[in-house]
Amino acid sequence: MIKRLLGSVREFRKEALLTPFFVVLEVVMEVVIPAVMALLIDRGIDAHNMGEIWKYGIILVACAALALIFGAAAGTYAARASTGFARNLRHDMYYAVQDYSFANIDKFSTGSIVTRLTTDVTNVQNSFQMCTRIAVRCPVMLIFALVMAFQINSELALIFLAVLPVLAIGLGLLMKFVGPVFERVFKTYDRMNTVVQENVRGIRVVKAYVREEHETGKFKGVSGLLYKEFSKAQKTMAGVAPLMQFCMYTCMLLISWFGARLIVGGSMTTGELTSLFSYAMQILMSLMMVAMVFVMITMSKASAERIVEILEEQPDLHNPENPVTEVKNGDIDFDNVSFSYKGDEHKLALRDVELHIKAGQTVGILGGTGAAKSTLVQLIPRLYDVTSGSVRVGGVDVRNYDIEALREQVAMVLQKNVLFSGTIKENLRWGNENASDEELERVCKLAQADEFIQQMPKKYDTYIEQGGTNVSGGQKQRLCIARALLKKPKVLILDDSTSAVDTKTDALIRKAFAEEIPGTTKLIIAQRVSSVQDADQIIILDGGAVQAVGTHDELLAGNRIYQEIYNQQTRKGGEE
Repeated sequence: MIKRLLGSVREFRKEALLTPFFVVLEVVMEVVIPAVMALLIDRGIDAHNMGEIWKYGIILVACAALALIFGAAAGTYAARASTGFARNLRHDMYYAVQDYSFANIDKFSTGSIVTRLTTDVTNVQNSFQMCTRIAVRCPVMLIFALVMAFQINSELALIFLAVLPVLAIGLGLLMKFVGPVFERVFKTYDRMNTVVQENVRGIRVVKAYVREEHETGKFKGVSGLLYKEFSKAQKTMAGVAPLMQFCMYTCMLLISWFGARLIVGGSMTTGELTSLFSYAMQILMSLMMVAMVFVMITMSKASAERIVEILEEQPDLHNPENPVTEVKNGDIDFDNVSFSYKGDEHKLALRDVELHIKAGQTVGILGGTGAAKSTLVQLIPRLYDVTSGSVRVGGVDVRNYDIEALREQVAMVLQKNVLFSGTIKENLRWGNENASDEELERVCKLAQADEFIQQMPKKYDTYIEQGGTNVSGGQKQRLCIARALLKKPKVLILDDSTSAVDTKTDALIRKAFAEEIPGTTKLIIAQRVSSVQDADQIIILDGGAVQAVGTHDELLAGNRIYQEIYNQQTRKGGEE
């Protein structure tokens, strides 16, 4: 895990290595200062020698100045290394998510990914900075100060060694009890982020159903749970400070008692006792900082594991060794295709699908809720891989294509239309970033979107809010269709993407498709028979299997499911 995380240090490796180097130099200066102070007291002040006072005073100032310079350098390099590490870590996680297939994305909630990219990375960043600076400083200071203390008086220095087992046991118990609590805390963070995102995204539905109190209760519950878990962790960690202070004051009292007796007996000087007090403080402060490092590492361990989980998640879809980069045409063939979302052949969403669609055909797909209509078309641009059988586009198995090249030629308007914050032009150019303004207008006219765009104050420069909240459902669908058309694909898939437009607009869109892109294979998932009755063939799906294939007249004459749908929608002379 640590090796995987450190791989994100990259170009900041030099700063990460220079930080402990300057920390060691800073510690050396700080350890030298008490020794110089002892000489100043014994040889200068007690001996009433001004020459010695000036000599050791200048040395003290020089040591303090060097300690300041080395400390500032260590802090600067530590800040650069930690912030650079965090930047790279977020970059690596974000890019890892971009490579995920739909199956990979299904494993993580949106709230969980956001928490890992923000809170978890911040925790690991703080821990990294602490490890490169404090975690180096503490043991080095501890060792150097102990060595100096033993040189002054080995008997008094044994007091420090007696304290170490007590602290070690205390820190061990801390990590044992606090670690699992923090694991639960970050899972609760995930839940809270999910609740907030759902509420903000669906705020119109919340207000329409007057469910503000219910949503407030949900947030209060998860927020209260987070408070409870964090409080438990903080209460446990609060025991560290009293333990440290107890050890510190015990050491100081024992040194004062035995040191005073040694001075009276003439076996120790005042300067040596003073320096011993300084080393005692350095040793005990180092131990306190070690405790802080342990707490930070305990907190960040859970975060680090969650980050590595994102980084090590392997995409299910890969390019073959020698991928095909050109899609010949829009022919589509399903050869005995079965598919399961979990790869379990006993829980199939699609089974034994056999379909053959020629380039340029318009194909309608009908079926009830849960019939696997969306699942069927998602196999064409290889958003998922088949469990068995094969899907071919242009005569080539989709698994043999370069994924990017395949998806460039298979445009898909998903069931959940998504627009991003930015202007209409910027959203449309997702289909072709180099498209001219004239091309944008042309595809918008085909998608019946140009009319409402021209009525907007800034026309194509109108700003779309996040999620497209300032346009209607029908307008959003037409913009998404225009965006897909801009790719000039060989296959166009509309996954129930005209459900929010009226029948007249739907008919105009289909007419534009027939006249403007006759060579493009068009697959239309629809709930309305009128949307697909002019198609070259209509596929009826039922329970994940192809129940029938034929034209409108053929199915109306001989297919029970199609007859029921048609009769329901034309009953009393109108569409349901």
